[in-house]
Amino acid sequence: MNDRHCRIGPYYGKRHKRTAMESNVKEQHKKITGLLPLLALLLVAGLQTKVVYGAELDTVIKAGADKTAAAQASQRRIDSTVAQSDKLLRQFQLVNKQIEGLQVYNAQLTRQIDSQRQTMADIAESVENAALIERQIIPLSLNMLDALEQFIRLDLPFKLEERQTSVEQVRENMDSAHFSAAEKSRQVLELYAIESEYSATLEQFDGVLTIAGQQRQGAFLRIGRIALLFQTADQSLTEVWSKTDKQWQTVAAGDYRRAVADAIRMAKKQAPLDMIKLPLPAPVNATASQRKAEVAS
Repeated sequence: MNDRHCRIGPYYGKRHKRTAMESNVKEQHKKITGLLPLLALLLVAGLQTKVVYGAELDTVIKAGADKTAAAQASQRRIDSTVAQSDKLLRQFQLVNKQIEGLQVYNAQLTRQIDSQRQTMADIAESVENAALIERQIIPLSLNMLDALEQFIRLDLPFKLEERQTSVEQVRENMDSAHFSAAEKSRQVLELYAIESEYSATLEQFDGVLTIAGQQRQGAFLRIGRIALLFQTADQSLTEVWSKTDKQWQTVAAGDYRRAVADAIRMAKKQAPLDMIKLPLPAPVNATASQRKAEVAS
């Protein structure tokens, strides 16, 4: 009995233990089964929350991307505006330099125009004066010719025909329409210049002198307007013009004839210039009828 009981005892204990475990499992199953609706509800709520959070996150991410794109576009517009501003600034500076250059150029042109206007005014005034002078220059030129013609008649009688012919030619030009008033005046002044040169030159020229109705061939010697002499080639006749008597006077034979011959050679450049003594007529108020004068040739 005891042995049986002892053999049954462990088996019974194991069975009892298994029954207890099964009972526990059943209770746990019941608990779990009772919790399943709650877990399902929580699972659904979690899924819904995840969906909601995911949608919000996508919205936030999209909004951030939109803001980033907007910021980038705004930055590009800012960069473009800055570039355009820099370009406009450079253009403005360039235009300012061009304006400064144009201002300087315009100022220079203004001064030139003022100068040209003044020149035009001066020319207009000169034209008016020239017209006035032109009306006066012809009468003045004619008076100068009359005075020159009279002077030649009273002067030493050298090259009379040539000098008088020049005066007459210019006088004819005064009435010609082929010459301007300025040219006519120039011709008159040229005659005066030629006559003026005669006062300071030593000249020799060949010619014929009529003495006592007889023509003698020889050389004339003009010493400025101081003296006019004549001498034949053989020195047999020497004459000097007297301004007082308006006639030729014979120079006595002697040193004067030799001096005249030396002066003629000097005028021909056949001898060097030197001091010579020549017979010159005395001035009108002189006490002597004839004086000796030293002439530097």
